[in-house]
Amino acid sequence: MTEVKTMAAPATARISRALTNRSNAQHSTGPRTAAGKQRAKLNALRHGLTAQSPVLPTEDPAAYQRHLQQFLDEHRPATATETQLVHELASAAWRQNRIPLLEAELFDEPSTPQLRVQALATLGLHSQRLSRQFHKTLDQLRALQAERRERDLRDMKDAVALLDLHQHKGISWEPADGGFVFSKDEVERRGRSMKRLIEARQYACAAAFPRPSIHRAL
Repeated sequence: MTEVKTMAAPATARISRALTNRSNAQHSTGPRTAAGKQRAKLNALRHGLTAQSPVLPTEDPAAYQRHLQQFLDEHRPATATETQLVHELASAAWRQNRIPLLEAELFDEPSTPQLRVQALATLGLHSQRLSRQFHKTLDQLRALQAERRERDLRDMKDAVALLDLHQHKGISWEPADGGFVFSKDEVERRGRSMKRLIEARQYACAAAFPRPSIHRAL
């Protein structure tokens, strides 16, 4: 029985401390001095720049969606991974664009020079971090898209060659039969484009190096 009481005591103490802390928090009026308010504001800025959601409650979600759509239109992601990277780009850019506004707010409010310098230094660190994050993500996206385009081009050339072979033999063939994701119309259009490009190069080469005339040689 004594052992039960000994084990229960710490739990009771923890509950008591939790209730006391909750009561104190309810009666707290927050920072009272200008310095305390400035520190609280700085903490809010930190949370605003590192929060999970890029959009703060004071910002317009529709404006962020337009901002995001601009990145989607520019980079045109074709896979889930590319789409994720584009979202990360938009988020980093949105947060970084907020920093000049936060810096301006610091100068509009009363504060000591020391606290203002500390707040500006913190914002500068966030700006550098977001800039590194943006460019790292952009490099990853570009490398991934370049790899995909090279793979798609290689697969398309193979599909065009196989389609030409089957047409020459008079055999029906669909790109899906070879494991390709392209439609037959896409492969046929690309085949015609490749043939025109070859003809154009041959014409340019002939114009640059004309064959000597038989009459001129005589």
